[in-house]
Amino acid sequence: MALRNIRILGDEILKKQAKEVTEMTPKIEELIDDMFETMYDANGCGLAAPQVGIRKRIVVIDCGDQPLVLINPEILETSGEQTGQEGCLSVPGKVGIVTRPNYAKVKALDENMDEIIVEGTELLARCLCHEIDHLNGIMYVDKAEGPLMDTEEAEEN
Repeated sequence: MALRNIRILGDEILKKQAKEVTEMTPKIEELIDDMFETMYDANGCGLAAPQVGIRKRIVVIDCGDQPLVLINPEILETSGEQTGQEGCLSVPGKVGIVTRPNYAKVKALDENMDEIIVEGTELLARCLCHEIDHLNGIMYVDKAEGPLMDTEEAEEN
């Protein structure tokens, strides 16, 4: 396992569509392991492959319940609404106010290429939507309501 460099806002790869994964390979297994290590090292709860420079439809998430690997994820259903602070490992030191669904249901493949359904509310729903947006070249700054704040400033509010 190895830490990967996290691409920062302004890097062209973050604006591009990621490509579908058609088979599990040793290279993809290594990428997934590296993505978890990179995410944990950066104190994140989600990371998409484009954030480490790989245009593949792969996301790793760990909101505290259990680590998730989502390959080729698709949002099937959303409901409700939550508005709150959101940050991103690709936008260090900043947060913004973003409205997201409060519930999300996602279909994806796991690391064994088996189909799974993941349902989440609150933080997990936010994380699912945020990371899947990355696979479509969308970042939270594109959806932020008002200006971004420095993380220190946001902690005071």
